[in-house]
Amino acid sequence: MKIKYLNSLRKLLFVQEVAFLLLLALTGLLGGLSAYFWQQNSEESVRLNGLSYVTEQIRSELFRQIHEAIRARLFEDVRSLELYGEYSRRIDKNFNKLRSNAISRDENIAIQDLHVSYREIQKDMNSIFADPYAISLQTRMRILDPRFADRMIGRFEGKYGRLKYMLAEKHNALNHQLEIWSQYAPVVIPIPLLLAFLLVIYARMTFRKDFLKPISEIIAGARLISVGHLETKMPEQGVEEVKDLAGAINKMASDLQISQAALVESEKQAALGSLIPVVAHNIRNPLASIRATAQLLDDPENKEDLEESKHAIIETTDRLSRWVNALVSYLHPLKPNYRLVLASKMLEAAIVLLKPKIEEKKLKVDKIGWENDLRLNADPDLMEQAIYSLMANAIDASPDGSTLTIGLVKIDAELELSIHDQGPGLPFDPKPNQLTPGPTTKSFGTGLGIPIAFKICQKHGWNLSFDSSEQEGTKVMITAPIRVIEEDD
Repeated sequence: MKIKYLNSLRKLLFVQEVAFLLLLALTGLLGGLSAYFWQQNSEESVRLNGLSYVTEQIRSELFRQIHEAIRARLFEDVRSLELYGEYSRRIDKNFNKLRSNAISRDENIAIQDLHVSYREIQKDMNSIFADPYAISLQTRMRILDPRFADRMIGRFEGKYGRLKYMLAEKHNALNHQLEIWSQYAPVVIPIPLLLAFLLVIYARMTFRKDFLKPISEIIAGARLISVGHLETKMPEQGVEEVKDLAGAINKMASDLQISQAALVESEKQAALGSLIPVVAHNIRNPLASIRATAQLLDDPENKEDLEESKHAIIETTDRLSRWVNALVSYLHPLKPNYRLVLASKMLEAAIVLLKPKIEEKKLKVDKIGWENDLRLNADPDLMEQAIYSLMANAIDASPDGSTLTIGLVKIDAELELSIHDQGPGLPFDPKPNQLTPGPTTKSFGTGLGIPIAFKICQKHGWNLSFDSSEQEGTKVMITAPIRVIEEDD
């Protein structure tokens, strides 16, 4: 179970930063302790070796002093007597070195005992060799007796052995510590590195699980919401900040869904309000025409009038049927099937279908800027239907033998598809979302071609505009963004 304290991204990052700093501090501490241990071990080893060396010097100087004293008494050698005093000064100086380098009570006691033993030997030697020139037979016999030297230095050797043993024990203990440290150092020192590696793995897994994965799901959900799937709900999981973000987006999508439903209902009411007069107008007039023509059938003057009235009723009924079909097509929801398609391919498809009309009116088709041809994201069937309606209007409005200009112009990140005729211009101003059909002069027209083209372009996210004048004719412009949309989008 995750600790509540770590549910926040900010707190999680803070804990990880503190952990890394602690690991760095631990690594530095271990490195410092290692260096300190080696330094202390080296210094202690040098000190113990120094004590052992000075002790050896004292023992060596003592044996030389005894030798020179015996020599002075036996051979009455003045030079040996002087050396005897010199050795005394050297030994005292070495004892001072031992005391200055001793750091423990037991070392000081052992050194003091050794010094006391030396003083006793020196006292015996001073009492025996007080007068180097007055020597008796008895004194000479004592000096030459081997047991004399043994008794003289026997006590000193015991104290000396005790001090040497103590120093050796301490040196062995120091070596034992060094062995233990050398044994465990390769295991202890890599521990911070291992902990750092585990922390990086844990941080990566936690960051991926509690931040990256929820954020990816939020991005995917936001894409679905952006294309109209307001019912999409994103899981509120991960760290607190991500949970709050997912909750806010879910609430926003829910509010948008409610607002969209209200807006759609409002638009439906508005559309019905504007559509009813159109439907009434476009149905009432044909019905009135049919009624009037039908009344003439009661008393036809001749067979030709009867035939003419019949054709008029059929033509009016067909026109009404075409208008109803066009209206149903206009009101039917569009679901584009996007694909990558060349802009010229859609224009060429409409030209091929309208070729008989173009040849009938002897129009010249001028293709301008077709080298700017690009692949666009569109439903080719729907867009060809819109282009066909707009191009058919342009052909119907064009005088015989005139020029119909069809252009492709790249403007920054957009591609403009244009249809320019040389007709008298439009008799009205087309506008988007205008349900009222425009006036038509065509025998089989419904007046809904331009509204349907507007709707198809709006569904694609493209812009449809008109520039019309009596002198220069009408120019229809479809502006499409140059970008790639995945088919799933």
